[in-house]
Formats: sequence, C-alpha cells, structure tokens
Amino acid sequence: MADSHARQTRQAVAGADRRLLDGLGVSAAEEAAYRALLRRGPATLTGLAADTGTSAATLRRLLPRLEDLGLVTRLAGRPLRLIATPPQVAVDGLSARRQEEIAHSRASAALLAAEMADRTGPQPHEVLEVVIGQAAVARRFLQIERDATEEMLVLVHPPYALDVSRDAEEHQRALRRRARTRAIYGPEAFDRPGLYEHTRRAIADGERARLGPVPVKLAVADGRTAMLPLVSDHDRAVEAALIVHPSALLDALVGLFETLWRAATPLELKGPPGTGIPLPPEELDGDVLALLAAGMKDDAIARQLAVSPRTVQRRVRALCEHLGARTRFQAGLFAARRNLLDG
Repeated sequence: MADSHARQTRQAVAGADRRLLDGLGVSAAEEAAYRALLRRGPATLTGLAADTGTSAATLRRLLPRLEDLGLVTRLAGRPLRLIATPPQVAVDGLSARRQEEIAHSRASAALLAAEMADRTGPQPHEVLEVVIGQAAVARRFLQIERDATEEMLVLVHPPYALDVSRDAEEHQRALRRRARTRAIYGPEAFDRPGLYEHTRRAIADGERARLGPVPVKLAVADGRTAMLPLVSDHDRAVEAALIVHPSALLDALVGLFETLWRAATPLELKGPPGTGIPLPPEELDGDVLALLAAGMKDDAIARQLAVSPRTVQRRVRALCEHLGARTRFQAGLFAARRNLLDG
C-alpha cells in the first residue's frame, strides 16, 4: 500500500514537472499557476503564491493574462479569490484560439506575398533553401507532402530519409494525403528490402507508379516546391537537402519528371498489399516481369517477392520461353513493348 502511494506521488511530481500547455501558447509561469489552482481549488493570491513558490505581486501581474487565456475566473466578494476553469473547457478554448490564429496566418500569406509583387522576380536567396540533418530533412519532406493539395511528383531513388518499411504508418500517411501522387521507381529503389511491398501498398492507396531510369531522388509538390538531396550516396542517409521554390530551376525539375514519366513503364502489382504472404509461383509472373523491366537481378527480385532465388530463376526461364526472349533483359523489354506490365 505504501509502495503504491509512493509511486502515485512520484507520478504526480513527474507530471507537475512536465509542460502540458506549451503548444497552446501558455508560458511556464502561467501553466504553473493554473495547475496549482486546479490542485488547491478556489484560492486567494496569497494562498496560491504559497503553492507556486512565487509572490502574490507576481501572480497579480499574471492575472490579466490568465483571464485572457480563459484559465481562471474571479469569484465574487472580497478578498479576491480565483477558481480554475475545468481543463476540458480550458484546453478546448485554447485549441480553438490557436486554430483561428493559424488560419489567420495562412490567409495573410497572400497579403505578404503581395508586398513582393513590385519586385522583378524572386531573389537568389529566396529560390533555394538548404535543410541540414536527417531528422530535419524527414520533417521538411513530411511538411511538403502534407501541404500538397493537387499532385505530388516523386522520383524514387536511394538514399531515403524516411523508413518506408513501417507499412501501417505509411498507410495512415496515404489516407491523410490530400494530393494524388505520380511516382517513378528506378532499379536501385528496389535494392532496399520491403520497398516492393511499400510500392504495392502505395498503388493500392491510389498512387500511379511507373518503372524507369531515375537519375536523382526528387519530390515536387503542386508544381510549387521541389526537394532533392544535396549529395547522392546510396549507402548513406539523406543528411542535407535542397528546397527549390518557384523559379526556372523548379520548371526544369518538373520538366525532367514529365520527360521521364513519358518514357517510363506503367507498374501494376498483383496480390493484396500488406499481407506479407508471397503469391503462388504461377501468379508471380507479372511482378517478375515488372522487376525484370526495372533491371533487377534474380537475387534482388527474390528478396522483394519473399521467394527463393531458384523460384525466380524458374519463372524467368518460363517467361523468356513464352516471350521468345533470349535474355532476361529482352524479356523485360518485350513485356514492356507488349504492354504486359500495365494491368
């Protein structure tokens, strides 16, 4: 019993030390006063000062702000006594206020942009933005993806800033995504275990995917913002990225994607995504052909499809005979020419 009480006391102390309302615009001193008032109940400034370890004069200076935030209410009568607003009511009010502020700030972007209209075009330092650090790169990509409303253009190429093997998380991102996606996967993309299953999931979630040569990884949101790595090294995570804003350079990157898209081969994958269950050998041919067309070797295909290299070799031989191809490369080429990779 004593151990349980001690544990509850430690949890209460730990909770008191943790900031809970920082994201809603409440300062540390304001939150400390509010939480002390929640624990004490109706209190005078003197009584509340004893609980917070500060002075009544300091609390009196905080009082207008606490009232403006909707955290406290004055009780009638003298001396002055305060009561805390119930947490559900207080937090809902603070959240609504913060959402209004964000909406107002978003609306003001057009007004701020109008102040630049008299200039003769974007300045060099406004066209390019450099993001440093793997975590910062991942956050910036997620922000660009989340803000896209029309279309995401993606060239899929290692290295990666996000862990695409976390299918459940990726699926939730896809459900929240408002923009449609077109993606071109290069042969090197499927060197990473789990990438093929990730692609299957993305296609099931509405992505239009194609196979083709990809010279660099790239993401373009709504034709307005592009992101690409500063250094292309397959064996290292993305540690720095370049953000390109509207400019001739951005137009060139969009043009590069469209050129590669026209030359790429449509990719349709069979089987239910996310099951982790390999297809029977006789149903693998479409996926094998797609990966052959991507230029992958038998061992890499086997890893992606979760089958043995021997099974892949047997299917490749059967496909070559069926297509009249002398080599595996010809099999992928013939399949692409006959539109066998498109559904």
